[in-house]
Amino acid sequence: MTIDYAISNDQMLISIEELKEKGLTLYKINQLVNQGVLRKLNKKFYENTGYQGEESDFYYAYAYVPTGVVCLMSAAVYYNLTTYRPDAVDVAIRRKAKVSSLPKWPEVNLYYYTDKRFELGIETVFNEKNRFRIYDIEKTVVDIVFYREKVGIEETKEILINYLRRRDRNLNRLLRYAELMKCKDVMKNYLEVLV
Repeated sequence: MTIDYAISNDQMLISIEELKEKGLTLYKINQLVNQGVLRKLNKKFYENTGYQGEESDFYYAYAYVPTGVVCLMSAAVYYNLTTYRPDAVDVAIRRKAKVSSLPKWPEVNLYYYTDKRFELGIETVFNEKNRFRIYDIEKTVVDIVFYREKVGIEETKEILINYLRRRDRNLNRLLRYAELMKCKDVMKNYLEVLV
């Protein structure tokens, strides 16, 4: 087996552990970087320059903040809840977490969540061999309402209206999350006005 076949074109970012599992030594990995097959992002991840799939800034966020979760406006865009297009990826991390480096592009905005807020509603999205973590749609809506002053009142209203139009909405889960996140009264007020 040659080095060329060890890197699949359907994986955008590859961890150093995955490369070692494929039988590549650090010397061979550095050769691939010198040949332009891989581009080193940080100590743990490389970008596959031969990747032929759909690109997403969320994959980069995962490479730089693997314990983070796509949140707020970035998650709202993912679920088609807003027409707003943020210029950075919103990523939630635990309050005491540390991030050693962030990319110049795409820009990553970090939000420090308490453990309880952080752990609720996390999903992992897989696309081919690529992945990222994101909050489910109800947790996204609850976070938007909770941080409505940072997000913007008009954006919050648009996201709630679009959420309520969806057939796959789960109002029971939405209200349960709102109660757990201590914003049930605010959520109920919004729902009463919009429904």
